[in-house]
Amino acid sequence: MEEKLLQLLEQSGLFAILVSLMINTLVSIIGVLPSVFVTATNLVFFGVFNGLLISIIGESLGAVISFILYRKGINKWKRPFVLHPKLLKLKELEGSDAFWIIVSLRILPFMSSGLVTFTSAFSKVSLGTFALASTIGKIPALIFEAGAVYGFMQVNLIGKIVISILLMSIIILIWKVKK
Repeated sequence: MEEKLLQLLEQSGLFAILVSLMINTLVSIIGVLPSVFVTATNLVFFGVFNGLLISIIGESLGAVISFILYRKGINKWKRPFVLHPKLLKLKELEGSDAFWIIVSLRILPFMSSGLVTFTSAFSKVSLGTFALASTIGKIPALIFEAGAVYGFMQVNLIGKIVISILLMSIIILIWKVKK
């Protein structure tokens, strides 16, 4: 997938940044696709610093546009189905309380970004509060993600296989413990 995104950016020429931002926005709107592929592509194509900056802008823009679209759609459907306690708590909050919950949810590495945006759209939080909190929370998460992706890209094939096997083993172990 990363190779196809790289080809698309290469073909886009001067519009590569806009294309990357549009892809990030689309990933955010869909809500279930991982953005790590877009981040990896940005790091390779634009360089580490610029790629990270473009990823932060793209994910923030995507979250805001998703929030607006979800909120418009939610007016027709008022039944939330989220079960995570922090997400349920967010539904009733506004102002600085909602701000800090959104920041903390965005920083969590395994929290679904789409679910945070969707629940925020259900809540009483304003667009401005959501946009600021979401962006602030995404910055450390994306720095961590970019560092992991960049480090992974620097490892040879055998190292990548070993890391992948270790990660899969950890995921299976966690799954078995929870079960």
